[in-house]
Amino acid sequence: MRRPILAGLAVAALAASAAVSRAANTPEAVARRIETPPALDGSVLDDPAWQAAPPISDFWQTTPIEGAAASERTEVRILYSADTLYFGVVCYDREPDRIIVSESRRDASLEAGDSFMIVIDTFRDRQNGFVFGTNPAGIEYDGQVVREGQGGNGGQGGAGGGFNLNWDAAWEVKAKAGEFGWSAEFAIPFKTLRYAKGGAQTWGLNFQRNVRRHNETAYWSPLPRQYSLFHVSAAGTLTGVEVESQRNLKLAPYALGQARRASQGESGTRWKGDLGGDLKYSLSPSLTIDATVNTDFAQVEVDEQQVNLDRFNLFFPEKRPFFLENAGQFTAGSPSEVELFFSRRIGIGPQGERVPILGGGRLSGKLWGANVGVLEMQTRAADGVAPANNFAVVRASRELGNRSGFGALFVNREATGEASAPQDRNRTWGLDGRWGLGRYGLVSGFLARTSTPGITSDDAAFQLSASWGSPEWDLSAKYTEVGSGFNPEVGFLSREGGFRKPEAMVLRSKRMNGTLGLHEIRPHVSYRGHWSPDGFQQSGFLHVDNHWEWRNGYEVHTAVNFSREGLQQPFEIYPGVVVPPGTYDHQEVQIVGITNQGAPLSLDATVLVGGFFGGRRLSLRPAVKARSGQSLNAELRWDRNQVELPAGSFTTNLIRARLSYSFSTRAFVQALVQYNDRADLSSVNLRLGWLQTANSGLFVVFNETRNTEGAVRSDRSLIVKFSRLLDLLD
Repeated sequence: MRRPILAGLAVAALAASAAVSRAANTPEAVARRIETPPALDGSVLDDPAWQAAPPISDFWQTTPIEGAAASERTEVRILYSADTLYFGVVCYDREPDRIIVSESRRDASLEAGDSFMIVIDTFRDRQNGFVFGTNPAGIEYDGQVVREGQGGNGGQGGAGGGFNLNWDAAWEVKAKAGEFGWSAEFAIPFKTLRYAKGGAQTWGLNFQRNVRRHNETAYWSPLPRQYSLFHVSAAGTLTGVEVESQRNLKLAPYALGQARRASQGESGTRWKGDLGGDLKYSLSPSLTIDATVNTDFAQVEVDEQQVNLDRFNLFFPEKRPFFLENAGQFTAGSPSEVELFFSRRIGIGPQGERVPILGGGRLSGKLWGANVGVLEMQTRAADGVAPANNFAVVRASRELGNRSGFGALFVNREATGEASAPQDRNRTWGLDGRWGLGRYGLVSGFLARTSTPGITSDDAAFQLSASWGSPEWDLSAKYTEVGSGFNPEVGFLSREGGFRKPEAMVLRSKRMNGTLGLHEIRPHVSYRGHWSPDGFQQSGFLHVDNHWEWRNGYEVHTAVNFSREGLQQPFEIYPGVVVPPGTYDHQEVQIVGITNQGAPLSLDATVLVGGFFGGRRLSLRPAVKARSGQSLNAELRWDRNQVELPAGSFTTNLIRARLSYSFSTRAFVQALVQYNDRADLSSVNLRLGWLQTANSGLFVVFNETRNTEGAVRSDRSLIVKFSRLLDLLD
């Protein structure tokens, strides 16, 4: 029994050693110029146009065996014409009947099935890039990488940028499956990308292939296991592309019709029609102007409801396409905690009310080697919510070598119109930077100050952090301080009134090489604490955990949490239940279980049991996901809290159900049903989409919100919106 284990350890050690050697010499690829483009149907093997380019075929695993050759052969060919970059991909598979296709909807996650992704670092700054991906169904998946994905994922539009999945570009991909496996053809217009002035280009490039049944991830330019495709500093090189500056002028007009029955006290149905649109113009291959008039986001999915069992602000991510495009150019601060600029402050009221946007514009891209972003927006007055406001944001940053860089930010909000109060304005200034130390170290931070009439002191905030992320160790330490008068009205603060927050984490990743079926264990400990400016401890949280991950995709997390909550004022945690002032020290056990997310039926659940504000809490968060083929996907989540406190007991339930059916890669219907008894709300959001390209097309949206008794209608609307992307210089 010991010999196979020892042999496996030896193979893994040799593979890891070889991976280090390969990583020191990143691969190179050459694109070939063609006059006649390939027929875009996914048939790479049958199209003679692809024979002009030599195949790229060496891919290397990060999981399950770091540094080992990929289990299945992959070939990539690269071509380009006067206006388009082409990638031809053949994903050979010796068991084509076991290929997993999870979804066929645009921008659907590629992690749960077989897939292929490309990252292109067009400025070769080794920190930013464009991502394009697909699966055997031929979906279009695209996004922007900012600062190698540091600061977040999923495109939430928060500070730090990370990865912006909500960036939608005009490009095409077709895929085809067969006895050989599956293949795909990508056609990416140069005007979709941003790059240096026309002529010979040298770009960063990497490819990622997922073979889901093996839980395998492999890259063309090998990466240490702690990194993802977003780690563009380790990307290979693409040469041979010689492209002139592309003229780019796109117009996306929309027409909208809406029928709405509003809140109680109003009778009848209100009808509304509207027109507006967006304009995109490239001043140069690296600098773009976007303009918007009478901006509307009716097609965007509604916010996911949350249950708030503390006294701090909830964070809701940005979902509106205009603000998400190039969002990384404008981010600064600490994600979801101290956001110096948060675009949801524009056009959305304090309680989620819609504030009409008259229009605005954005300049973003690179100028003289620096990243620049200028945003100007004007809103109309919303009765009882907000006066008309003008918003201006200016951001400049520059990348340096070895993941380093620095930047500055200015944000201004000023009320406009005759009804506006005098001196109704707010301003934020900020500086931020990061310094890469060696291969794994990074020091970063920011310094900011706000200006608000009537606030003259303690209006600054800063953060300093250091991290070290090697294949085996992830170490970090951070200190944040926010003054009591710091007031970024066009930003986000999780805690008002100021705080001081130290935090640290130590994590060890150990590959188990199949021992007991395990892939990896990740023991770790972390701490964060908050103190008010007067030295009173508001909260503390010590987390001791270990993640057990098996090769079959299952995971179990076993943790113990030690918490402290300090209250200087009483607060109502639930209607009629008040927590008195005091300091509450508690312990709790946390268990997380996750099954293979690539299976047709998958589960995950979190259980928390322990003390809570002088009493006890049992928190259950089960979820089930199911899919049928590549078209039908369903998800059901339940967040339940049973709380027993000296002042009373209560139970909260938040249920969220999603259903998605894709008629094709560009036509879908989605439903989101939510029930929240803490907020006395139930809601339905139903969306039918028929996409032309990117985020344009026909959308039919039905929304309804009721109180939990169901007797009183809070809001019901039916919206039909049609937009079309017009290339005026095509």
